[in-house]
Amino acid sequence: MRARYGVPLGITAVGAAGLAYAACFEVRSFRLRRITVPVLPRGMRPLRVLQVSDIHMVSGQRKKQRWLQSLAGLRPDFVVNTGDNLSDPEGVPEVLDALGPLMEFPGAYVFGSNDYYGPKPRNPARYLLEKASGKHGLNGNPPVVGAIHNPWTELRDAFDAAGWVGLSNTRGRLKLEDIEIALTGLDDPHIKRDRYAEVAGGPESGADLSLAVVHAPYLRVLDAFTADRYPLILAGHTHGGQLCVPFYGALVTNCDLDARRVKGLSQHQAGGHTSYLHVSAGCGTNRYTPVRFACPPEATLLTLTPQTP
Repeated sequence: MRARYGVPLGITAVGAAGLAYAACFEVRSFRLRRITVPVLPRGMRPLRVLQVSDIHMVSGQRKKQRWLQSLAGLRPDFVVNTGDNLSDPEGVPEVLDALGPLMEFPGAYVFGSNDYYGPKPRNPARYLLEKASGKHGLNGNPPVVGAIHNPWTELRDAFDAAGWVGLSNTRGRLKLEDIEIALTGLDDPHIKRDRYAEVAGGPESGADLSLAVVHAPYLRVLDAFTADRYPLILAGHTHGGQLCVPFYGALVTNCDLDARRVKGLSQHQAGGHTSYLHVSAGCGTNRYTPVRFACPPEATLLTLTPQTP
């Protein structure tokens, strides 16, 4: 009997250990990713940009709050928040408490679907089915019925009061001491709120640098930003795949971006032009799937440097 059931029991034990690791350790093993991106004009001083994304705050997540607060010690030149701050309608005060020290710095933000709507339990296998069908979010799927509405206006008002620039289908500018940054942003393509026609036209004249910002890195958005010659696009949404296969990587991206670029720095080509793309793996999860495997939660400090010849 021992020989007959030993292998299944062993597999079950390994699976249980992996789940315990994913749910109890890695999901709280917060990391800072550091990368350098050569996108500045020649002669310009380097800029340090802190990107936070996919916080998915649930009431009581004290370690996540303390870690986010500690990022202010990096003293970035400015902060970019790429959305999905909430996973709990009651989480707004804790998001604002966690981001409070960072809101002392110049910043900009876009919202994701989970800022507007609360999550529902869903079978993780649906992400694989959506990948196979090419349908994600409201892109090809029917509208959600009975969605929970999150108090996103409270987040918006607090961010605006701190001087952060909202970029939902609009443009904005950040003025640093000696540098002016132009930003163009879109509302979340995952729920078809993006309106590129309202911001089309490419980088603005008179700014030292222009950046593009969006929550979900759908190809139609990346193509438009790249064809308009933005040097760098910042996005989140993917959670880096969230449950990844060691030595292989992500299985899904929850959008039509290829899994090879699910997180980190890559390049995107469209319209005869090339842009850098940075996708944050984010620092949270949907409250109903609070696990990560081979994909630790993160924020990113991007050091922007002058372009090389």
